[in-house]
Amino acid sequence: TMTTKKIMKGVLLIAMTVTLFSFDLPTGWFKAGDKPNSYEMGIDKGAGKDGKNAATIKSIDKKIEGFGTLMQDCLPGKYLGKRIRMTGMLKTKDVSDWAGLWLRIDTKEPIKAVIFDNMHDGKKDISVKGTTDWKKYEIVLDVPDNASNIAYGALLAGTGQIWFDNITFEIAPSGTMT
Repeated sequence: TMTTKKIMKGVLLIAMTVTLFSFDLPTGWFKAGDKPNSYEMGIDKGAGKDGKNAATIKSIDKKIEGFGTLMQDCLPGKYLGKRIRMTGMLKTKDVSDWAGLWLRIDTKEPIKAVIFDNMHDGKKDISVKGTTDWKKYEIVLDVPDNASNIAYGALLAGTGQIWFDNITFEIAPSGTMT
């Protein structure tokens, strides 16, 4: 009947709306930042370059004084004592403050230290604002012999939405600028 069709159509619309704002986290990745609950984070199916999946961070609060990040970490392994280049693709929509990829190398002994670049607070501010199409970005850092952890990801400060994909690591030639 007509009433049943309307009800079914309404249920379908509700189900689609819920699905739109419920992203699954990529395997091995986790939410962090000083305001992680102000953002939806996870996989946005079909939103990547060439229609592939991409990870996303999307603000859900109207005003955010802080940031959210989707991140992963690993042991330094074969990168100990080497210069590494992390590259990744990033796309933004209505970013009010700034966004970027980030890379951090932690050490424990003999001195606890952090080597860090988030495209914003480093030597040069190359963070992304506003709305931008897919673009490749890179961060180059030296991994000391005493490195204990490598952490990396993408972050969104303020409101808007970002998508990121294809984060890769390689050993960079020693002359490569950091």
